[in-house]
Amino acid sequence: MGPLRSVVLAGGGTGGHIYPLLAFADCLRRHDPGVRITCLGTPKGMENELIPPHGYDLRQIPAYQLPRSVNMNLVRTPGRMWTAARAAGKVIDEVRADVVVGFGGYVSVPAYLAAWRRELPMVIHEVNVPPGVANRLGMKFTKNIAVGFPHQPSQAEALRHATVVGVPLRRSIASLDRHALRDAARAHFGLRPDLPVLFVAGGSSGARSVNLAVSGAAKELARNGVQVLHVMGARNEPVPIPTDLPVPYVTLPYLSDMELGYAAADLMLARGGAMTVAEVAAIGLPTIFVPYPHSNQEQKRNALPVVEAGGGLLVDDAELTPDWLERAVIPLIRDPQRLYTMGAAASAYGRRDGDEALRSFVLEAVAR
Repeated sequence: MGPLRSVVLAGGGTGGHIYPLLAFADCLRRHDPGVRITCLGTPKGMENELIPPHGYDLRQIPAYQLPRSVNMNLVRTPGRMWTAARAAGKVIDEVRADVVVGFGGYVSVPAYLAAWRRELPMVIHEVNVPPGVANRLGMKFTKNIAVGFPHQPSQAEALRHATVVGVPLRRSIASLDRHALRDAARAHFGLRPDLPVLFVAGGSSGARSVNLAVSGAAKELARNGVQVLHVMGARNEPVPIPTDLPVPYVTLPYLSDMELGYAAADLMLARGGAMTVAEVAAIGLPTIFVPYPHSNQEQKRNALPVVEAGGGLLVDDAELTPDWLERAVIPLIRDPQRLYTMGAAASAYGRRDGDEALRSFVLEAVAR
């Protein structure tokens, strides 16, 4: 098999699909600056904000939410799907793609259908258990299935024969040396270099309970010398933070350079999204996971292996109170030896080479 000349990447809707897609695109380009990379997206997806600034060609196609039950939408779905698949197929033909790589989200389905009709090699990358509905459908058309975490094949029948490659991470994170960047990162946020830092990031949505619990614990954390770097989430209502604290408590609506937050932190408080779990494990950042409760528990399944490996703690959303935080965070963040041990355990579970491993898997799939 020669070098890949043209690759179509499909994944959209949420950062969990788009960030690994971008990291993989960067990896392809590092190996071959001449490779043609074309990304498929929908007019409304988050991909419109994230993909073009990275310099990749984004083609918009219609994509429709797949109904999860039998209703009139399901009756209309085949016609809509083939319309979307025709649009995806036009792009695939125009760029003369060697392979389609899908990361999930509704935009992936038309790409899978178009690749299947053309008997074009297709690879699916999945990070959740159970797999998302789009990737589940795509798995009917290919055996080239790659997953992000070692627990996935044993927990989902559809992933039983999948290959574990890890999660493609942005180079700024995959190559991060937290300790070397720590002082500069703290200075960037206006944090003191000599006191521990709790980094809080609950994601763009569903983090209100996290925000309220941390703001409620702000006074006690500060009284014990714990600084807080708190990313509220751009879609969340800001919560009030006490103003007369003796140590810094820095709030941000959004943070694009997550590596700076990771480098500034001694301990993180986060949801259990697959990208977050992959990133904190790879860089060895001890984390208290608060899985999003209103879902099929995939965030808990994502975080549990890291916790079982000794790299983090797990707390139910309903149990996350200011009092719980004070009791859990203060003794932990003031115990450097315990933090070091947890960080080493997380790092041993995580991996930084998901982009390279996925590229090797794609090359093998195309060669087959």
